[in-house]
Amino acid sequence: MRVLLSWLVLFCGGALATPYQAVVGPGGDHATIAAALAAVPADNPKPFTIFIKDGVYREKLSIDKPHVQLLGQSQGGTIIRYGDSAEAKGPDGKAVGTWGSYVLRVTAPDFTAQNLTIDNSFDFPANAAKSDTDPSKVRHTQAVALATAGQSDRALFRHVTLLGYQDTLLVDAGRQLFEDCTIKGNVDFIFGKGQAVFRRCDIVSRNREGAKITGYITAPSTDISQPYGFLFIHNRFLKEPGVPKGSVRLGRPWHPSGDPRAEGSAVFIDNFMDDHFGKEGYAAIGITRPDGTPGRFEVHPWSRFFEYANTGPGAIKSDERPQLLPRALPWYNADAVLAGWQPN
Repeated sequence: MRVLLSWLVLFCGGALATPYQAVVGPGGDHATIAAALAAVPADNPKPFTIFIKDGVYREKLSIDKPHVQLLGQSQGGTIIRYGDSAEAKGPDGKAVGTWGSYVLRVTAPDFTAQNLTIDNSFDFPANAAKSDTDPSKVRHTQAVALATAGQSDRALFRHVTLLGYQDTLLVDAGRQLFEDCTIKGNVDFIFGKGQAVFRRCDIVSRNREGAKITGYITAPSTDISQPYGFLFIHNRFLKEPGVPKGSVRLGRPWHPSGDPRAEGSAVFIDNFMDDHFGKEGYAAIGITRPDGTPGRFEVHPWSRFFEYANTGPGAIKSDERPQLLPRALPWYNADAVLAGWQPN
């Protein structure tokens, strides 16, 4: 018993017993996650694990050092929260835009996050309820919770909850794996040109009051030279209360600034789909060209959206929801999308 008590004292209060390089929260090494990140060596050569105690951390974070690992005390209790939208003003007084509206941005390789929540708290429903004549109403409501960009690659997310509405998750660089995560949003809430596998996740659609189409799950902008974009396998596509039957689309083909090389890929295999999906699986998307003129991209027969063996009331087969041919199925698996990366 004396040995056990000594071990408990060391584990709970002794610096020698901790397996982490930094601890954030009451009684830890740092009061903020930003302070812990500042302690990571610039060219960090090995895993640097930051344990984050339960609590709400109102921080806007950018991770530009490799091998950083964020480990929360619990998925629902460790919350990183910030409330920028695309119209929020940055330090230079200018709007941050979609790419700058993140809560957490990862621009370095070999990042891991586990057991935590990332919440963009911009109040999309309250803003939508404002009159169009209200000067405080935000017109550009993109609000990113998590962004992978720059030199990000081999990013692993397990038991992570991502909360937002429009543009919750920007996957714009490298390879990433999302396992046992929860991702909530409504408009284009998983988007970008990166390669990502989603496995055993809950993908939850949120309502847009008064909209005929309440949302779009994906808006991939995969480069035409890249065979893979987003692969969803063994997930549950669910909805929050109030989302009407048949009102959500699985994706639309995003071409940032009209980029002709963007031909988004999103493939859905062996997922459960609730009834918020109908026979119209996909939709066109409007864009703004670099010269400021509007553009529009339709879903074409060569668009890379496919399904296979999905189940549930929303797993409807129709001419507008292309099915993957059985002989093509071996091409679409996690190993292929992750291109040799096998995360621990």
